[in-house]
Amino acid sequence: MNMKRGLKIGISAVIVLSSLFLLQRLLAPKYVDGIVEGAMVAEYYQEEKNHDLLFVGDCEVYENFSPVVLWEEFGINSYIRGSAEQYIWQSYYLLEDALRYETPQAVVFNIQSLQFSESQREAYNRMTLEGMEWSPVKVKAILASMREEEHFLDYVFPILRYHSRWSELTATDVAYMFQTKKVSHNGYYMRVDVRPAEDVPDGKPLADYSFGENAWKYLDMMTELCQKKGIQLILIKAPSLYPYWYPEWEEQVEAYAAEKNLPYINFLELQEETGIDYTTDTYDGGLHMNLSGAEKLSRYFGRYLSEETGLPDRRGEADLAAVWQEKAAAYEAEKQAQYAYYGMEKES
Repeated sequence: MNMKRGLKIGISAVIVLSSLFLLQRLLAPKYVDGIVEGAMVAEYYQEEKNHDLLFVGDCEVYENFSPVVLWEEFGINSYIRGSAEQYIWQSYYLLEDALRYETPQAVVFNIQSLQFSESQREAYNRMTLEGMEWSPVKVKAILASMREEEHFLDYVFPILRYHSRWSELTATDVAYMFQTKKVSHNGYYMRVDVRPAEDVPDGKPLADYSFGENAWKYLDMMTELCQKKGIQLILIKAPSLYPYWYPEWEEQVEAYAAEKNLPYINFLELQEETGIDYTTDTYDGGLHMNLSGAEKLSRYFGRYLSEETGLPDRRGEADLAAVWQEKAAAYEAEKQAQYAYYGMEKES
């Protein structure tokens, strides 16, 4: 009798847990259309982990640099661990997470996020954190990111957060319950459309231009982690015209880079060298580069990386070259599909 009762209880528990799991898979956002940035962090785990270069940062990396161009023209094997409004503590923990699998020769960090010393919105936290695989690193990333109104258990059991999402469900939520599709090319988000930068506003005066203590803390941690692992950390400021990059911010980054003996490149000051044209190379009025701008930027940066940091040209490795051949084909296919979608002339 006790055995039968125990069996019934066990079966009931399995049914309940299975149902909750299925509901959670159904209700959680899929990020395969619309706001696809929430799918990018998870894509990294599908890759072979032998990259020589990793990028970490916000949209100013994942929309402005093309790993395919870095490979095809310089043989640099790279990946972008980017996400929307990625805060510096998240960049740090995504790097620490990646180092569980691989140790690149160089890491590129875009310093725009230094302006934030605390998380601004839960939605941005979730687009970065939910895609991370569970580990002690993810736990630390969640605890460092949560806003006061957030709860740790909502990250452990996302159904607690998304239980009311019934009215938002679409066919996509069903189609991608257990599988997903790639939305990036080694972390690069492609856009080919064009919207010139016009009437870009100047920055409003700030009461205090100093970066916050928390932001500096995590930049120090990133610098120390890279030094410990023998990784060259490279600081950059992408050529995005907005949000405004204040001269007072630039002075602080320049001083930090000089003190720590780190390379720092401000691409806003290199428009002529990179060939960036803000009438043709941006898709949203100067916030981010389109494909044309990203490829120009990648050619300039790839040359720098090859000449100044000694990143190897690995195009002679047959197995890796075969992998990149497939990646380049997918990249080209999406490029032509987007040209067709926007009614633009196709490139050869």
